Amino acid sequence: MTQTIAPFSFDTPGSMLMEWGGAARIGVLLGEWFTERNVLIVTDRFLHENGLLAPAIGSLEAEGFSVTVFDDVVADPPEAVVAACVAQGKDAGSDIVLGLGGGSSMDIAKITALLLGTDQPLSEMYGIGNVRGHRTPLVQVPTTAGTGSEVTNITILTTGETTKMGIVSRQLYADRVLLDAALTVGLPQTQTAATGIDAMVHAIEAFTSQHRKNPLSDFFGREALRLMSANLLAACKNGNDRAAREAMLLGSNLAGQAFSNSPVAAVHALAYPLGGHYHLPHGLTNALMLGPVLRFNMTTAAPLYAELADVVLGPSDEGVQDRSANFVAFMQNLMDRSGAPLRLRDVEVPEDDLPMLARDAMLQTRLLVNNPVEVTEQDALRLYREAY
Repeated sequence: MTQTIAPFSFDTPGSMLMEWGGAARIGVLLGEWFTERNVLIVTDRFLHENGLLAPAIGSLEAEGFSVTVFDDVVADPPEAVVAACVAQGKDAGSDIVLGLGGGSSMDIAKITALLLGTDQPLSEMYGIGNVRGHRTPLVQVPTTAGTGSEVTNITILTTGETTKMGIVSRQLYADRVLLDAALTVGLPQTQTAATGIDAMVHAIEAFTSQHRKNPLSDFFGREALRLMSANLLAACKNGNDRAAREAMLLGSNLAGQAFSNSPVAAVHALAYPLGGHYHLPHGLTNALMLGPVLRFNMTTAAPLYAELADVVLGPSDEGVQDRSANFVAFMQNLMDRSGAPLRLRDVEVPEDDLPMLARDAMLQTRLLVNNPVEVTEQDALRLYREAY
């Protein structure tokens, strides 16, 4: 018998285009989408200096756009980067913001577009639903298949020496998203693995979230996991595999839409202190904590993990507990074979710091509340030790 559907909402950017090589004709696309003509590209120094932006800049200038490039985005960006980006945009009279890069670049693009369009101070925006006013037009073009930031309404900033805070608002959804998997070709194996696992974490945690889980987020999460689990190793093995790169980028995008509407949980809560204290890439910290958290959650999440086993392993007549265990084993094996670092010790996290990390993880209440199993400080310490 079909069950009734509980009320739910699902938000996502207004329009998306997936096109191999699309970034090389971004000027034509923006000309079709907007009347504004002063573009601020938000990116990082590596992409700029290595020429990845050149085709996009050339296309924009050929179509009559004025282009300003802010390339000082860094991993775990602090508020000072936001201030510098906004100042450069205001000086140039920028009226379109184009985020082109990884998750940090797209996060800075989001908040810059807001601050160019409203006088509200950044300090008043932190939290959920605290943004007032409107932003300038925003376009996002990811260069990694991982964060899904191009389709989320979240920006994470470093607000202290080791602390991060988030801004969650509908105004952070982009007007347009371009998925050009050609921009991900040649991404190193370790980065491909870490960002790909990050995206799979998004899909898994969205599917098992305690809050706002809904049929659409489930659908997007399952399809994201199917695409990425089948293509991660191929993308890691051959950075020029177009089919694998496209599948990973689309999967990352779908996972981003899933967790933007059904939020992530304990893997992210335990990953954030690792990034804050040791400046490790976000995708890598998620990969390091995924296995321990999956095993911890099995006591409650086994039926949901069994459903995901059908996605990555195919249907089976096995019982729920066996299917759940097989799913966790599959994910662990996939991570082991991807080439990503496997243990906290492999990335030089001091064992003596584990209690401090557990205390810091408890501050991530926004995330921990979504986990299918309650996580205490003692649990967090045990999980860090298991990952060590």
